[in-house]
Amino acid sequence: MAHFLSACSANSFTEIPRVSDIPTVAYQDIWYPSADGLQLYARDYGNDSARLNLLCMPGLTRNSADFEPLCELLHPDYRLLAVDLRGRGRSAWDNDPTHYHPAVYVQDIFALMDRLALDKLVLVGTSLGGLMAIIMNALRPGSFAGVILNDIGPVVEQAGLDRIKTYVGKTAPVTTWPEAVASTRMINAQAFPHYQQPDWERAARRIYRENARGVPELLYDPAIAQPMAAGDDNAVPENLWPLFEKLSTVPLLVIRGALSDILSPQTVREMRRRKPDLHAVEVPEVGHAPVLDEPPVVEAITAFLAGLP
Repeated sequence: MAHFLSACSANSFTEIPRVSDIPTVAYQDIWYPSADGLQLYARDYGNDSARLNLLCMPGLTRNSADFEPLCELLHPDYRLLAVDLRGRGRSAWDNDPTHYHPAVYVQDIFALMDRLALDKLVLVGTSLGGLMAIIMNALRPGSFAGVILNDIGPVVEQAGLDRIKTYVGKTAPVTTWPEAVASTRMINAQAFPHYQQPDWERAARRIYRENARGVPELLYDPAIAQPMAAGDDNAVPENLWPLFEKLSTVPLLVIRGALSDILSPQTVREMRRRKPDLHAVEVPEVGHAPVLDEPPVVEAITAFLAGLP
């Protein structure tokens, strides 16, 4: 566990414009420095009367835009913050790719928590963000009112990792938005077999942005793939069961896509065996990872949050 407290060296910052499909609920831009001087970004869907704060952390190649549907849904009752991990979205890229692993990401999020003095906090983590949530709870026990894990658990299936390695940092550049949409569909079609053209267009707008020449570019540094490709054990922690068990007293909701190749039914069953009060929902005909706007997920999250003290 001590390794997850490792520090990093200083880096420069370059701002990246936000994606072009502006959500209907306004949010505030939060800029904050990491411990090693990198400029990081988060969206703050503020709510002065909120009973709880939700901190939303995205998957490996994703960014804060992934949580737009959830934030728009829950904003009337909760304050939500959605982060861009270093090397993604509007956060700065790191000059040292070895820093692209959970040990550093977790410390970045702690910096945001401390800066905003966040309490009554529920962690919402998709994929990599869920691994971070497990680690964060172990490092700061008693700090979190609840945890929501989206299609991730203490065991990450090798088949899913192998699939991810085929495209992260290797996606061919595009020159037009139709090409960006087609690329998004090619990579994710297996996970969302019922998506129609408008769905793919929305998905592409959340992972691409236009550069100064009007050409869509992926919203992540291709170098985020290097630690995983190099076999860095820190890139994807292999056995988080000891840290998972530190969630024994924390309310926990686990979401699984029925077609997921990252979180297996066997892992969910073992999670429930070790934590009998775990809440779980499976999303039919969806893979890795649910968008969090699916009706069974909305119902499960709403009920889970309502039941928290």
